[in-house]
Amino acid sequence: MPGQIIPPHRHIAIVGGGIGGLALAISLASHNIPFHIYEAASQFSEIGAGVGFSPNAQHAMHLIDPRIKQAYDRHAASNFGTEHKDYYFQFRLGMNGRPNTKTEGLLAGHLISSPGGPGQGMSMIHRATFLDELAALLPDGCTSFGKRLESLDFSGDAPVLHFADGSTSKALAVVGCDGVKSKVRQSVFGPQSKPRFTGKYAYRGLIPMDKAVGLVGEDRARNSQGYLGYGGHVLTMAVDGGRTMNVVAFKSAEKCEWKDEKWVLPAHKTKMQRDFAGWGPEVTKLLDAMDDTDLWALFDHPRLEHIHLENVVLLGDAAHATSPHQGSGAGMAVEDALVLGHLLGLTDCDEEIRSAFAAYELVRLERSMKVVETSRECGEIYEFMHERTLDNLGLIDEDLSQRYKWIWNVDLEAQMRDAEALYRRW
Repeated sequence: MPGQIIPPHRHIAIVGGGIGGLALAISLASHNIPFHIYEAASQFSEIGAGVGFSPNAQHAMHLIDPRIKQAYDRHAASNFGTEHKDYYFQFRLGMNGRPNTKTEGLLAGHLISSPGGPGQGMSMIHRATFLDELAALLPDGCTSFGKRLESLDFSGDAPVLHFADGSTSKALAVVGCDGVKSKVRQSVFGPQSKPRFTGKYAYRGLIPMDKAVGLVGEDRARNSQGYLGYGGHVLTMAVDGGRTMNVVAFKSAEKCEWKDEKWVLPAHKTKMQRDFAGWGPEVTKLLDAMDDTDLWALFDHPRLEHIHLENVVLLGDAAHATSPHQGSGAGMAVEDALVLGHLLGLTDCDEEIRSAFAAYELVRLERSMKVVETSRECGEIYEFMHERTLDNLGLIDEDLSQRYKWIWNVDLEAQMRDAEALYRRW
């Protein structure tokens, strides 16, 4: 009821019940750390369809709790056929080459690059399915729904959360897992920390796999494809255990601003077709086949010098929302949950929580900020707009062949050791 303090305040408040928040909750439960999740919606839910997790993120799942990785494996879809298992995407020219450019004479479908390697193939899961699996691993009674955070007061001895329904809750510490529009982030770091429009938007939709196979053939439909072109790119990948194709068509906006207060809107097919007029037959067929398509404005976060203050800390998109061009946003949240959960598991008293937050920041900040910055760059490369590569397909291949390795090949156990050493130093 409005005005009540819920639950007793000797707990860590997790604001937001998305993938990152639930992964952290599972970690805290394994360490017997009291926590409570405050979720704005009436139930756990995710918007969007497919979400990819690269090898680093999948390893983080296992290190948090092997049951998370087992659940992921039950539902994840990967490239079809032995010869395709180890590549991330097959990046192709999405349109015929233009006269008097470096793509002149090339036809749509021309293969540009197939980055990846052993164990580094594309792997996707439906967001809602994965969230359901995570929720099933939570202890009973650890979540309050309908708790939309309005403000956070951390001026006293313990943070007080104020919710839109009039209720409040006092906690030992707060972890903001409330996404790109994070109220926790804005309460702590002010309006200058608000997300910024990346200059790109995307059409997202699903196609039944049988239909997609009929349109572009089994090889292209069941295996992850990236169609690159001037001012846009289109990604396709299997989700839902391979039963559905997820399509995301990105376009650079004419002006780097987004005027609508909503970031997700119903898409108009005629506008989408106009945006991709002149693209190759595979792209055209797939976009024409998409129903119930949404239009997503893509935002990311400006760099913060800190992601914690006193007994408040940020995790996942609340700390470092990124554009999706390197497929690492959700994976970074799982990595965050691994390191932060491990550190909080070491604490023996309330005062040590702040030391855990500080160590977490030192280990996680630069890596996660680098993902945000290089992802913007990657989107420009996909669309022949980056000054280093432009439409030189050879240079694009060289870049993409190496681009993702620093993300995928991280030593997470070393991060945990480094974080623990920093924590114990204080």
